[in-house]
Amino acid sequence: MQIDFDFEAEQKTRIIAGVDEVGRGPLVGCVVAAAVILDPNNPIIGLRDSKKLSEKKRAAFEIEIKQKALAWAIGTATPLEIDQINILQASFLAMKRAIEGLKITPQLALIDGNKVPQVSIPCQAIIKGDDLIPAISAASILAKEYRDREMFALAEQFPQYGFEKHKGYPTAAHLALLAEHGVISAYRKSFKPVKKLLESQD
Repeated sequence: MQIDFDFEAEQKTRIIAGVDEVGRGPLVGCVVAAAVILDPNNPIIGLRDSKKLSEKKRAAFEIEIKQKALAWAIGTATPLEIDQINILQASFLAMKRAIEGLKITPQLALIDGNKVPQVSIPCQAIIKGDDLIPAISAASILAKEYRDREMFALAEQFPQYGFEKHKGYPTAAHLALLAEHGVISAYRKSFKPVKKLLESQD
């Protein structure tokens, strides 16, 4: 896919943050965004969309990104915030928190997708940016690793739900376990399968 943005050339003249989020689809846990400003003088080879990397490769990249990036930050929005303002707005809120958490203020934020959050710096949406723009790839990796750890922690607390396997996504196995064990506070109560279960119990 061709994009009209030359990241390597642009990052030599201005400070650019790549921004991506993970966790819009799951029924449980936070939506997580990351913002990353890569160092043009210290490139990371082989960055791509976190979904196309093995767990081992993602973990190695996470360490390398945190060591080599000029700045990085994570932002989250809670299940309660998701229920209050909807998942799209919660994703934007997480992105805003990630951008504002950077120790260096970027001059431009490149956002994966076709919509941008309302923040105090210019933003540009790039469709499939998580596989085309290294800084967005880096953000997708950090966000994915952070959210996966959240799921592993939840799995330790509530082993009966299998969060370490399905990561909160509405798989058939997850829905069966949800029906069996009921709704805990980490669930997004506005999401259809959860809402339906709660309504059936009223």
